[in-house]
Amino acid sequence: MNNASKGHCVTITPQGKQEIHIADNPRQTQLFFMNKKTRNRLLALGCLLVFLALGSFYYVNWVVQRPFAIILFLADNLTPSVLTPARNYAGGADHRLELEAFPHLALISTHANDFAISDAAAASTSIATGHKGNKGMLGIEINAQRLPTILDLATRAGRATGIVSNASLTDATTAAFYARTRDALDYPTLALELAETSTIDVILGGGAADFLPVSENGRRKDGRNLVRELRDDGFDVVRTESELLEIPTWRSPKTFGVFSMNNLNFADEFSSEPGQPSLATMVRKAIQLLQYNSRGYLLVVDAALAGKAASQNEAERTLQEILALDAAVTEAVKYAGLDTIIIVAGKRNVGGLRLNGHPFRNDNGAALLGTNAQGVPSFTWSTGPGSGTRSTPEGPATTEPVANQTAAGIETVEDAIVVGTGEGTERITGFMDNTELFEILVKSL
Repeated sequence: MNNASKGHCVTITPQGKQEIHIADNPRQTQLFFMNKKTRNRLLALGCLLVFLALGSFYYVNWVVQRPFAIILFLADNLTPSVLTPARNYAGGADHRLELEAFPHLALISTHANDFAISDAAAASTSIATGHKGNKGMLGIEINAQRLPTILDLATRAGRATGIVSNASLTDATTAAFYARTRDALDYPTLALELAETSTIDVILGGGAADFLPVSENGRRKDGRNLVRELRDDGFDVVRTESELLEIPTWRSPKTFGVFSMNNLNFADEFSSEPGQPSLATMVRKAIQLLQYNSRGYLLVVDAALAGKAASQNEAERTLQEILALDAAVTEAVKYAGLDTIIIVAGKRNVGGLRLNGHPFRNDNGAALLGTNAQGVPSFTWSTGPGSGTRSTPEGPATTEPVANQTAAGIETVEDAIVVGTGEGTERITGFMDNTELFEILVKSL
């Protein structure tokens, strides 16, 4: 059967098969089949590309799972010069802290964008935003550009978020994760920014005075009671440890806990105010409140009191606060589960503490205080007021003398320690910059 009018013909073979001929020209017939074959190949290639795209999407979103929990601990004086004495103080030279069991370890540089030594604002901004912070500024670059923080990005990713601090919630470290300002000491304004614009779900710490008006023993001169306003916005507001522990953990977190007018007590002072929770208790409760969210959570913990003690040259308290940090890390390991990233990072060193002499291998606790067997003060400082006194034939002498007497200890140039556990923390190795921690956290969201 022929169909020459359409430029081709169809022939029925003796076997009953159809053969197509284009204008009875073998060359045209060959081109017809080549074009058809090319079209089929392109169609197959397109299907393959779609399959690969869908496979990649499936792999990234279902096979390569992000960790459910991400917990970042920050601490002043988490440096080799302080961690080693803390270990000895806790149990002698062979003792190991919980954070020392973490498999990944690095030293991080802590300098600011504008100075070789960071203050708390610059160090925390560097970690919170991935951009080197400037002294005294929070969450902004020197051109006043607002920088997104890791908490902002976690919220966008659908995670619940929380902040815990044993200092004031308006202290520079915690404020670096929610505030943008050129003045890190403007505490009432920082409190207002936290109350009005923050999307953080769980907020636990001290510093109630910045949220309360002067008429209620606070520091606010605008007459506003931000604690009451947060309650009106749907937050459970708690003021004591018992109230915190009574909050149900089976519903949306939205918890604001403020347990002191200023910083919380040092670890050795809790008996004087039994209503205050420890850092470890706040971390445990925050985990329980945040884990309701099916897409996971990010928790930032500021163990701030080691730096506060160091600024006053109180060596034993400084070491006790490093141990309080370690106790909080222990709670995180216990309650957060296996599908968790935990990073513990130092921010800066304050005061320049050193443990001197030759203590015995098993010396710990009070055995490390005062004057050692060589007649040398066990602990000395680079800067600060000096701490403690002892009687000598020449008169009273400080038990923790300083090389340069100042009203308070100031920062020293020293790399800080960072340790990590969990999928993704293998990038913590060698010598790093503190801004690189931001990148590790972003990849885990």
